[in-house]
Amino acid sequence: MNLPRLHIGGRWFVDEHGRHIILRGVNLGGDCKVPYPDGGTNFPSDFSNHREVSFIGRPFPIAEADEHFSRLRAWGFNCIRLLTTWEAVEHRGPNNYDVEYLDYFAELCRLAGDYGFYVFVDFHQDVWSRMSGGDGAPCWLFEKVGIDYRRIAESGSAHVMQHLYDYSRGGRQEDRYPTMSWSANSRRPTNGIMWTLFFAGRDFAPGLTIDGDNAQDYMLEHYLGSMGEIARRIRDLPNVMGFDSLNEPTPGWIGQSLTYRHLGPSETNPNRAMPGLAWSPIDGLLVSHGVTRSVPVLSFDTKAVVHKRDRTINPERISIWLDDRSDPFEQAGAWKLNKDGTFDVLRDDFFQHVGDRKVNFIEDYMGPFFAQVARSMREINPDWILFAELDPHSGFFGPGFPADTPPNTVNAGHWYDVVTLSTKTFNPNFSLGAMTGEIAEVADELQARYERQLGKIARMSETVNGGAPTLIGECGIPFDLNGAEAYRAFRAGDRSDTPWTPHIIALDLMYNALDTLLINSTQWNYTASNRNDLAIGDGWNQEDLSIFSRDQQTNPADINSGGRALAGFVRPYAMATDGTPRKMKFDRVTGLFDYTFEADPAAAGATEIFVPHLQYPRGCEIEVIGGVAELDLDNQRATIKVEQPGEVRIVICRKP
Repeated sequence: MNLPRLHIGGRWFVDEHGRHIILRGVNLGGDCKVPYPDGGTNFPSDFSNHREVSFIGRPFPIAEADEHFSRLRAWGFNCIRLLTTWEAVEHRGPNNYDVEYLDYFAELCRLAGDYGFYVFVDFHQDVWSRMSGGDGAPCWLFEKVGIDYRRIAESGSAHVMQHLYDYSRGGRQEDRYPTMSWSANSRRPTNGIMWTLFFAGRDFAPGLTIDGDNAQDYMLEHYLGSMGEIARRIRDLPNVMGFDSLNEPTPGWIGQSLTYRHLGPSETNPNRAMPGLAWSPIDGLLVSHGVTRSVPVLSFDTKAVVHKRDRTINPERISIWLDDRSDPFEQAGAWKLNKDGTFDVLRDDFFQHVGDRKVNFIEDYMGPFFAQVARSMREINPDWILFAELDPHSGFFGPGFPADTPPNTVNAGHWYDVVTLSTKTFNPNFSLGAMTGEIAEVADELQARYERQLGKIARMSETVNGGAPTLIGECGIPFDLNGAEAYRAFRAGDRSDTPWTPHIIALDLMYNALDTLLINSTQWNYTASNRNDLAIGDGWNQEDLSIFSRDQQTNPADINSGGRALAGFVRPYAMATDGTPRKMKFDRVTGLFDYTFEADPAAAGATEIFVPHLQYPRGCEIEVIGGVAELDLDNQRATIKVEQPGEVRIVICRKP
């Protein structure tokens, strides 16, 4: 299938026919973070084979591409956020690229185009690397910086499932590895060290050089080098729109006081505190050197995040630094560890000022980073779009994008219902907002909250070159909700939608909000290897957000078999509009779809609506005011043509 290239026109994606495109896509996939076939976190590992791993087969072997791409197309998706990692490309060592993997990945991109999918490539990371509890960077970078990766988990410098989980016991282990606990690694020492070096090594560690270059320059050169290896192989594919800058970047310790612990809103930090360990940078640096620390633990109740107890970190006094190395921030004069185990803070504002300049992470570091990524990829294809991401908290608390964000950039921030995600529970009649503390007691109030939160992210697009498209790069729900009730019902033989009612409602509310705001999205996620097993899920840190599971595929001949809560996200939407979209709404219960746009007959194409069999099993009736409709139920499409400018309204309803 020859897809027309897309470009940016204000807040819209526009094709070569002049039509406004709404991208409704999916992340492919959750297990791309880990090696194939047995690199998932459901397998024990000490990471000693980190140079010999392979990611060929993530998200699925090429032989399975027809099955999965056909299914995703049948579900109405037209866009894929295709995951890879820096480790997948350069795990063997510096400049030693996995050519076989690169060829495999390029073939996936080409095949995606054959099935009608636009693609943007996501160089994914979570809390730096697999060795620090997430995914992303290759392991050999730790040695380059002076860190022994084998000591990271043991010292408490990162919270790593493979170190904590009892594999002989299996199942969910809240006592050893609590739900979503991986995310708190962003506050632990390993992430503080590595991300500060990655974004600001020149400013805060000028003395740390790697093979003759400052650590920041060295890391960025290799990150962009790995991205470039993929880019050169897919540069001529018209369905490839561009690259994500970096998944969910975090600032490390940039901008933080060396001794400040965030226990709640204060003059230093007016934001709400988050549950978990309230690390200060000096806590992290001391722990990294083998000093035992007592760190406050914050807990969440219905009114506030409160400090209830402390936790002892690194009681075994394990240093993560190689014997002949030390942290570069001590060398740069931030602090001093004395021989008797005491320490001196020499500059409490070390990570807050460079000379007389107070640092701003977004303007001083994300801005130049966006520019470098854009320049690097556009040297290979000048038309590529940059899908830019800020620190995830910026969507709620931040002022917007850097003033010098490059042109041809999309706001690709993420959004989740944080309480649903972190507790794996959902009640449409009661939900507490983790970021604001607001309570929603009915589904309508919950949807209104979703619209407010997503709308705030969308308004950040106004700070990107005067206005840019918003594409929510990640949004979705856990499917092991409420103690995995739906899995037990499925195993007991219930194949109805009833066990999936909470999931369907949650997804419906999310997509209702996206429809109201007329913004683009790629749902997290589709994992071909997903299992209905609490120890496995998507194969990464017990997350289970995949809309597909092999364990539920009882009839391989049925394209929908294996799908989860399909009624919540397989729904009609305007894929392409020969004019400007104005209003889109779908009522899942009645099946009524109502879409209004301002027609532009000068556009060379026609308006296309996705009309899924799943929502209209007995067919549908369509009424168009201001145009003529042609319905193709076999291909799940309605095509609308207009001849006059002005408002056009399309109403689709189920046949009785």
